[in-house]
Amino acid sequence: MKNAGKIKLQNINKEDKSMSVRNITKENFEADVLNADKVVLLDFFATWCGPCRMVGPIIDEIAEENGEILVGKVDVDKESELASRFQVYSIPTLVVMKDGKVLTQVTGARSKDQILQLLP
Repeated sequence: MKNAGKIKLQNINKEDKSMSVRNITKENFEADVLNADKVVLLDFFATWCGPCRMVGPIIDEIAEENGEILVGKVDVDKESELASRFQVYSIPTLVVMKDGKVLTQVTGARSKDQILQLLP
């Protein structure tokens, strides 16, 4: 029973950390991404994707450490229209945007340093 309480607490902490990462949908894309007044880092992923699960915690960490950028995640299985709009055919795909324009788009798992180098 004691372990169950600890596990529950750990899950709450994980949820708190991920709150700095926005879930991007077609409904909030324009307001949150296109109209953002800062650099946007989008992570196109799927829950079943192994490399995406490796990159996910790195994206969360970058969001926590870099308040000057907006970090969003796009679940390609739920948001196929957004995936098509960005011609995402392989995942993970990372897209860096500013002022509604794509600055960089890369596919494949990246280290934290490699992801940070994509940012202007």
